Amino acid sequence: MDRRSFVVGSAAAAAALASGQAHAQAAYPTRQVTIVNPFPPGGAVDVVTRPFAAVLEPLLKQPVIIETKAGAAGAVGAQFAASAKPDGYTLIAHLPSLAGFESVDKLFGRTPKFTRADFVPIARLTEGPMVLVVNDQQPYKTLKEMVEDSKKNPSKLTFSSSGLYGALHLPTALFMRASGITMKHLPTAGGGPALTAILGNNAQVLVSSIAAAAAQMKAGKLRALACFSPKRAAALPDVPTLKELGYDVEFSIWVGLFAPKGTPGAIIAKLRAETKNAAATDQFKKAIANVGDVLDYQDQPDFAKFWDAYAKRVEAAVQLIGKV
Repeated sequence: MDRRSFVVGSAAAAAALASGQAHAQAAYPTRQVTIVNPFPPGGAVDVVTRPFAAVLEPLLKQPVIIETKAGAAGAVGAQFAASAKPDGYTLIAHLPSLAGFESVDKLFGRTPKFTRADFVPIARLTEGPMVLVVNDQQPYKTLKEMVEDSKKNPSKLTFSSSGLYGALHLPTALFMRASGITMKHLPTAGGGPALTAILGNNAQVLVSSIAAAAAQMKAGKLRALACFSPKRAAALPDVPTLKELGYDVEFSIWVGLFAPKGTPGAIIAKLRAETKNAAATDQFKKAIANVGDVLDYQDQPDFAKFWDAYAKRVEAAVQLIGKV
């Protein structure tokens, strides 16, 4: 074979390869898509992603499953997703705490296992208010009563959370700082176990998403004392905000969908389009409303800006907590 034939043949092979890759991306997906839930069942991610997967599946025309990879306040699942092949078949749904793991590692002088740069934001699905609840074994009818008792009896109460520096620990720490109270901390493996802890009175206080606590509030097992939102939550119109009560604390819990860094642009575009379609379905809207969460969809450009801004709030909360 002469040199000219070799060059022409190589060019044709390269073109065929590029064409094949483009076709593979255009055909995405051709098999099951997995969304990693980095928390145990029953928490904020679980109650959002399960109905989301149900409406996404017929749009992608492939199975969409939820795979639980819980541990370390969501860090175990995040590390798994960050290390996954960036081909669009492994995604992760996560909370505000995803932005804080790097800060926690740096706080303890550890090399971060992953950073925010290891994830490509696809969309934000929900952003709902957080609520401070006590269980039905506590006498408090108002936040004022709880705060006054806690000041007289420091560390009398225990709060449960989804784990150290997790999405439920961060706002609780901000509230304790603002109110001047101290409580003992019972970290668990996720929002579901944190809820179990307060229902069993192993903890007496919990800051949770309304969605995760809604059923138990309706059943009278939990009593809402205050919300962390800028205005009263539609699902809890009779519950005051912390700002109404004189505490300058605001924190929300959102669920966002991410892909590993390096996922091809064509696949991200496909996921963005179908995620937007899924979030717009009546089925998903009804599911989110039923659990008291707030559908607040943001496509990638707006979500990326939001995530950058919110990361500063999370990082500040990590610094406030300090080494635990």
